[in-house]
Amino acid sequence: MKSLLASIALAGAAFALPHAASAQTYPERTITVVVPFAAGGPTDTVTRLVAESMSKDLGQQVIVENVGGAGGTLGAGRVAQADPDGYTLLLHHIGMSTSATLYRKLPYDTLNAFEYIGLVTDVPMTIVARKDLEPTDLKGLIEYAKANADTVTVANAGIGAASHLCGMMFMSAIETPLVTVPYKGTGPAMTDLLGGQVDIMCDQTTNTTKQIQGGTIKAYAVTSPARLDVLPDVPTAEEAGLPGFQVGIWHGLYAPKGTPAEITERLSKSLQVALKDPNVVARFAELGTAPSPEADATPAALKAKLEAEIARWKPVIEAAGQYAD
Repeated sequence: MKSLLASIALAGAAFALPHAASAQTYPERTITVVVPFAAGGPTDTVTRLVAESMSKDLGQQVIVENVGGAGGTLGAGRVAQADPDGYTLLLHHIGMSTSATLYRKLPYDTLNAFEYIGLVTDVPMTIVARKDLEPTDLKGLIEYAKANADTVTVANAGIGAASHLCGMMFMSAIETPLVTVPYKGTGPAMTDLLGGQVDIMCDQTTNTTKQIQGGTIKAYAVTSPARLDVLPDVPTAEEAGLPGFQVGIWHGLYAPKGTPAEITERLSKSLQVALKDPNVVARFAELGTAPSPEADATPAALKAKLEAEIARWKPVIEAAGQYAD
């Protein structure tokens, strides 16, 4: 009997060895970070900066793969089904929390289909418009929108995109439904705003800062608690006449459920290193944002954030009655 038990124990140990060894020597090859949106968009920009720095720390290339569609759920779904070996990751924004309500038939359980690595950044939003729109300040824009609700157009990058969520909150805050114009990505939405085909957009500073600085679009407010160093002349929404209007598009890094804890911890430590990289800090600042502090670039902090944000957005989306399926 003792011999049999010993044999079983040895077999179990032998089975566990490859798994343990892979965790100890991780990473041994290229890591892919899936961005569930189009290349060139705000989340893609953030991811590429972080991936470049993590590559240096991990000693293996970290590449970005864009898997857009269905408000970010296609990319998230791919990662949810990927091998839990640490070589396929997901960098998603606030849409990770809103999709849990926007999509009533998701092919994965948002809270339980992933392992958590850490928060990356919390990007402020900007309320912007085509440069020749008549109102000169936010109060004027709100009055103009209310008076022309049937014709004022609000662009967004598609259901579930940051610009869609912020636009929805803006309309809720001013208690006026406007004409929404969804696009297949932030790029074409911004192109039409620049061309004057649409009137308003509420989007991340990572996508709007350069256009605001160049004077090609008109900025009415930022949605952060304080003004941004990179846009010092743009008032906060609170200052400009929209009390309590604060929206931040937070980003988090995830792995498939079942990824070994040793690997997620290694990735979390690498993320923390990347977020302190002077180049990442400087580039984020140019885009109007900042890296998450070390205490937030952890699995526990990201999990808590996702749970809280699902609870926050669920009543907003249900009240609006806007679903993606």
